[in-house]
Amino acid sequence: MVKSSTQNFDKWLITGGCGFIGTALIKNLTRNSRHHIRVLDNLSVGSRENLARVCDFNEISMKNTSSDSPDLSSETVQLVVGDIRNSETCLECAKGIDVIVHLAANTGVVPSVENPRIDMEANVIGTLNVLEAARQTGVKRFVFASSGAPAGEVEPPIHEELAPHPVSPYGASKLAGEGYCSAYYRTFGLKTVILRFGNVYGTGSSNKSSIVAKFIRQGMKGETCEIYGDGKQTRDFIYIDDLVDAILKAAMFDGGGEIFQIATSKEHTVKEVAEILFEELEQKGTMVHFVHSSPRKGDVRRNFSSTAKAKKILGWQAEVDLQEGIRRTVNWFMDI
Repeated sequence: MVKSSTQNFDKWLITGGCGFIGTALIKNLTRNSRHHIRVLDNLSVGSRENLARVCDFNEISMKNTSSDSPDLSSETVQLVVGDIRNSETCLECAKGIDVIVHLAANTGVVPSVENPRIDMEANVIGTLNVLEAARQTGVKRFVFASSGAPAGEVEPPIHEELAPHPVSPYGASKLAGEGYCSAYYRTFGLKTVILRFGNVYGTGSSNKSSIVAKFIRQGMKGETCEIYGDGKQTRDFIYIDDLVDAILKAAMFDGGGEIFQIATSKEHTVKEVAEILFEELEQKGTMVHFVHSSPRKGDVRRNFSSTAKAKKILGWQAEVDLQEGIRRTVNWFMDI
């Protein structure tokens, strides 16, 4: 089971906090008034509107500040609009912080194939900037959002001891970030935890481009949903509430340099997901049409994870099954 720190970690920096995962985490944290939160986001994917749905916030500037960053004692979340590729911005944002949850990234295989350099700059240089800011300011915990992409085309289930062989530039850049997290723990003593997320879906995913959210949006608009290849490629789909619970447990973990697979340990095909979505949307009076197109470059055929290590060490496991998670997600999209 997880060995938790006895310290109280009140002050959090969440990079990419205006996005899908970040706002879900903030919604959870703000239920406890002792948590004070700063968000760093360049708003390339997330938005002020997303953040406003889950909390009250004040937008602040970190330019021309004194040696101390603006006070975090207020119950209102602080938003800093800035980029993790700027090392000075990262340093200012990390001042006075106990825990950093590093979610900001160039996400997904397709964008990384289209522009590998931008992917590298965000995911490698950006991660290094945030790690270095954490080291210089004495941050106590650092949680890094990774994925199964570093493992590459391997026989699943993916587990933490597999030798990585990334297929896509995205997988390579996330692997580099994992390497820096390991190095900063072993060289500098920064307590880093790497979480390899499965395919995350759920309520609050209005801007997400992964298949569950994308298919729901397209179906509601009467658009045809495109399945790449034969639809028999598999993924491990994890509901957002389960993922947030894993992040919180990782932030309280009193170790460092560890990697955890955060998924459901269940393999589902894209075609299966499409069929569940078809049934749920049809019950709401929405008919969905699917077509098949060519496979995408850089995609792996099979991908699901063993979460035995997370269960043993963090005391975490997923609770929401795919059918229930999709039902909740469809209902949320219908209500917004």
